[in-house]
Amino acid sequence: MAPPIKGRGALSNRRSRYLATMHEPEPGAGAVGPEDEALPERHPATTVRIDPARSILSRNDSPDVPFRQSINPYRGCEHGCIYCYARPSHAWLDHSPGLDFETILYAKPNAAALLEAELTRPGYRPEVIHLGANTDPYQPIERDRQITRSILATLLRLRHPVTVLTKGALIERDLDLLAELAQLKLVRAYLSLTTLDRELKRTLEPRAASAAARLSAIGALAAAGVPTGVMVAPVIPAVTDHEIEAILEAAAAAGARRAGWILLRLPMEVRELFTEWLAAHRPLAAERVMSLARSTRGGRDSDSRFGHRMRGSGAYAQLLDRRFATAARRLGFEQGDPEPLDMSQFNPAGPNGQLALW
Repeated sequence: MAPPIKGRGALSNRRSRYLATMHEPEPGAGAVGPEDEALPERHPATTVRIDPARSILSRNDSPDVPFRQSINPYRGCEHGCIYCYARPSHAWLDHSPGLDFETILYAKPNAAALLEAELTRPGYRPEVIHLGANTDPYQPIERDRQITRSILATLLRLRHPVTVLTKGALIERDLDLLAELAQLKLVRAYLSLTTLDRELKRTLEPRAASAAARLSAIGALAAAGVPTGVMVAPVIPAVTDHEIEAILEAAAAAGARRAGWILLRLPMEVRELFTEWLAAHRPLAAERVMSLARSTRGGRDSDSRFGHRMRGSGAYAQLLDRRFATAARRLGFEQGDPEPLDMSQFNPAGPNGQLALW
């Protein structure tokens, strides 16, 4: 088994399921991706490529998520969270869901222009757009690329509702846009928190913001009047499950008004990547972790059925749900569905009263 790589979540480049062959490095050599691109030995660098996207809105009909439209400004994610359910999507690009997912990134610099074109198309009817469905909109490369910021500016100008989910404290940079959207009842923001343990976070989600930085961002958003919540996600059996109450308490103290949780998911290549991580970082607990995880998925590693994939089933999953619900009520988090964002203000002509010309 390859040793851990500082600053990276994955330990290997698990092959893309769509490739007939995958090159493996010689012992001691740097990892090699599916396109023969050698990465520096034990220190794979981040590369960013341009995604020639022709459309930007993704749509889904899943009953497990509270949105039907989403935008992903980037493909791949430098945060490197080992458990990320989006890792298998990198195989669609003929890259590995392992190290490639967190080192070979794709940016969509024309996202805001594409978005405006889609929203101003005749017949479009506004529905909430979600940022952060597949990869994080505030991952490190957003600092320079500012694609997420350009999307928010477009949504504000057209008065279109949006929700945001992130592990990135960089969201604070966009408080000016988010606060204005909030005044118009057009935005909700959520920060995802997995653990308060700094050492665990360092290997579990190496390039995501620290828990302290995320809590600070919750406080800044709340102070600016942005409706803000926390997602305790994912809850990892025998690794982070004991932190549910502590995370909720810290988030409530910071100013979060709503809370949700998601159970660990291990679809496709994520299972092998996660078990590699366990062997390297939690070897003595690995068997118990996987046993508990499978107990919530009917004895399998993954259960993709609607209604089951987010929370699991069985006695252990029910216990987690009860613990979360009890703590959330005790701490005064809002219950039930949130107040709908305001669709009535949508103005495809923008503030100048004229449709954009393309």
